[in-house]
Amino acid sequence: MTRGSVPEGVSVLVVDDHTLFRKGLVNLLRDRGLQVVGEAVDGRAGIEEAVRLAPDVVLMDVNMPGCNGIEATRAIRERLPDARILMLTVSDEDDNLFNAVKAGARGYLLKNVDPDELVGAIERVMNGEAVIPHQMAAQFLSEFASMANGRVSPSTGPSHVLTAREEEILRELANGSSNKEIANALTISEHTVKIHLKNILKKLHMNNRTQAAIYAQRHGLVSATPSSEADR
Repeated sequence: MTRGSVPEGVSVLVVDDHTLFRKGLVNLLRDRGLQVVGEAVDGRAGIEEAVRLAPDVVLMDVNMPGCNGIEATRAIRERLPDARILMLTVSDEDDNLFNAVKAGARGYLLKNVDPDELVGAIERVMNGEAVIPHQMAAQFLSEFASMANGRVSPSTGPSHVLTAREEEILRELANGSSNKEIANALTISEHTVKIHLKNILKKLHMNNRTQAAIYAQRHGLVSATPSSEADR
C-alpha cells in the first residue's frame, strides 16, 4: 500500500483513552492525508462525537474505562447504521473482538500495525470490505462458525444457491482476499466483483462479508486454517 492511497478528504474520528497513542495516531493519519475531524477519550465521548461529526471512519479502542469500545460501537451503529468502525487492540487473543464485530464493527486492527497497513485498512473499509488481522483469521472463522445462526439452512449447500462464479468469489473472499485481489485472481474487474458480492449476500440473506466468509468455511469452500496466500 502506498502513501496517499485513501481518497483525499476521508474524515476520521479517533477514540482512545491513552493520550500519547491517540495523539500519535492523529498525527500519523494527518501526515497520510486523512482528515481527522475529532478525538475522544472514552466510549461515551466517542458516541457523542460520532453522532455530531458523522465521520467516514471511526478508529475505536476496545478497552477503555467506563463505556468501552464494544458498548460504544453498538450505540453508534444504533444511531448511525452505516457507520464504519475499526476496532483497535493491543492483543491478538482478545475475545472481546468477536463481540465487537457482532456489535457492528467493520473489522479490527492490532495497535502494532504498520502505518501503511493502517491506511490500507481504512481504504478497504471505505470500499465496503472487512478487515481482519491474518494471524487471527483462523480463530475468527472457527469461533463464528460455532456461533453463527444464519437464515440459510446448514443443509443448503452453496451449489444449490450460488452460481459457479459466485462460489469462486466467495472462496476468494473467505481466504481473505480484497476486491482487487479477487479481480486479479479471476481476471475480472473490481466492479464485477462488487456486483457478484452484492448478489451473493442477497442470495444468502446475509448482511456483510464476514457472515459470507463464515458460510463458506462451514460449507467446506475453504479450510479452517487460512492459506499462505491469505496470510500475506
